[in-house]
Amino acid sequence: MLPYPVLMDVVIRMLSAVLIGCIIGIDRDLHGKPTGMKTLGLVALGACLATMAAMGFSSHTLSVNADVSRAVQGIVTGIGFLGAGVIVQNPGQNRIRGLTTAASIWVTAAVGIVCGLGIWSVAAIATLILILLLTVGRMVEKALHRQWMRKPAEERAARAFADED
Repeated sequence: MLPYPVLMDVVIRMLSAVLIGCIIGIDRDLHGKPTGMKTLGLVALGACLATMAAMGFSSHTLSVNADVSRAVQGIVTGIGFLGAGVIVQNPGQNRIRGLTTAASIWVTAAVGIVCGLGIWSVAAIATLILILLLTVGRMVEKALHRQWMRKPAEERAARAFADED
């Protein structure tokens, strides 16, 4: 059993990872994406737990440890497979969907790793940047899409054909 102060630190790290994952997931839920609050909360929690386990549940935040490095590499690789599961290609419409959701899964795992390491300032700043990017990026992409759709169909088709080369 972990000593009480260490156990409290572990619980705080896990709760912060879940909270951050849920905050990111709420954005995905609000926009009807395949992953949401529960999924990204679990991703962040899993990444946090794997990182802390590799650290031996030590409360030291920046110790250089090969075990932590291997755990982080494993998390990043494993999350890639989870993210790949939400990417869908629709050749009939010439569209690929789910890339942003896959990327948000990957970044959520990284934030979970940072929570596992106990580096709170980086976790908070990364979460703010991520939410800002998802929110502002969506508005910019919609504006760019509207601008693209105003172009004549012939110009859009010609550019799409040129982009395939």
